[in-house]
Amino acid sequence: MISLPLAIGWVRGDIASGSLLAVWIKLAVVLGCTSAIPLLLMSMQARRWRLRVHEVENFVSALPATVPELSPGGPAELQQLSHTLRAMSLRVRQGVERASRESSRREAILSCIAEGVLAVDSDLKIIFCNDAFATAFSARTPVSEGRTLYEVVREPTLRDILQRVLRTRSAEMDRLQLPTAGKKWFEARALPLNSEAKQAAVLVLHDITDLHNQEQLRKDFVADVSHELRTPLSAIRGYAETLLEGALEDKDNNRRFVEIILSHSVRLANIASDLLVLSELDADASFPASPERLSVPELVQSAIYSVENAAAQRKVKLNSERCQECYVLGLRFRLEQALVNLLDNAVKFNRPEGKVCVECAPEPSGRVRIVVSDNGIGIPSGDVKRIFERFYRVDKARSRPTGGTGLGLPIVKEVIERMGGTVTVESALGQGSKFIILLSPA
Repeated sequence: MISLPLAIGWVRGDIASGSLLAVWIKLAVVLGCTSAIPLLLMSMQARRWRLRVHEVENFVSALPATVPELSPGGPAELQQLSHTLRAMSLRVRQGVERASRESSRREAILSCIAEGVLAVDSDLKIIFCNDAFATAFSARTPVSEGRTLYEVVREPTLRDILQRVLRTRSAEMDRLQLPTAGKKWFEARALPLNSEAKQAAVLVLHDITDLHNQEQLRKDFVADVSHELRTPLSAIRGYAETLLEGALEDKDNNRRFVEIILSHSVRLANIASDLLVLSELDADASFPASPERLSVPELVQSAIYSVENAAAQRKVKLNSERCQECYVLGLRFRLEQALVNLLDNAVKFNRPEGKVCVECAPEPSGRVRIVVSDNGIGIPSGDVKRIFERFYRVDKARSRPTGGTGLGLPIVKEVIERMGGTVTVESALGQGSKFIILLSPA
């Protein structure tokens, strides 16, 4: 609007003089200027919009990162959009940070738990595997995502469980022994993962090897107890019935029958007593709050007093002259009981006119060494490793008449190990046995 009066004033003189060319030139200049200014302004505005839109694009593409930050300036039309995007980015960042924290927390928990945890997709490719799972199968840690299950664990049983879960979308539970995990026993629980985008499954392995072994030991123990009780009970019942059926009047045999019943009754009492001791040891029921400082020679002498009558009857000599003064920290009653059991076995399974020697002395290493040796019948090399098992007897035919229950040496081992010591045996058939106890000094 301003350019029109200016143009008229500018060309008025040329029109009056009749110079049409000059008029057209000046009009062209005026029109060009009036057209260029709006175009320049539009170009500048477009550039501002273009820069602002590019900034918004960079901001959106960088989400949920905190940079580049979106400035509050720019065209008025985009300011409201920028404000909305800044508010949205804050919510997105908070949501991502919260999800990241939860994910890190879950991964930390799964990595630290003792149970092995494995997650796979529908192609049995690993999504997650914690260190406990990898360690159980001696796989290198950390296990990277995307590896196939066969690369980490070559167990057809686990593969079959996961495939069934992926196929049926239902939980699976089983108790199994895995050869590639050192033949350990596991309780395996597999569950489908709730995911609409892709099927997946998670497997949790709980090591129950100790529990399985304890259950097996308990079953074997019950079977052994039943077997051990059956023989004396059958003998007592048989001879009692024989006496009731008329043998009481048989003066040549009635006393012998009663003596047999008495010997089997004593055996039953010994078994019950040893079982009670083992039960107390397993339950820690009889252990005091703090151990005592014990004189080993004093305990050895007390144990010898307990077996000297049996030794005299078998003409076995007891010798403790090599006992030096030394002290250990432990439980008086239990340690004496262990020594009595060793001496009792040395006397029972000795030869006539045999010898039993007890030695005790501190070692250069600082530990106290107690040795109970005899020159009796000895132990076959094939049985040496098993003599500390409950109810195991080397010669059952000979053990029963002597009153052996097969629980004496297990009690010794349990007592010594509870005191932080060790007990070992050296023996050769026909040459005697040597039991060596090592305990910490007081």
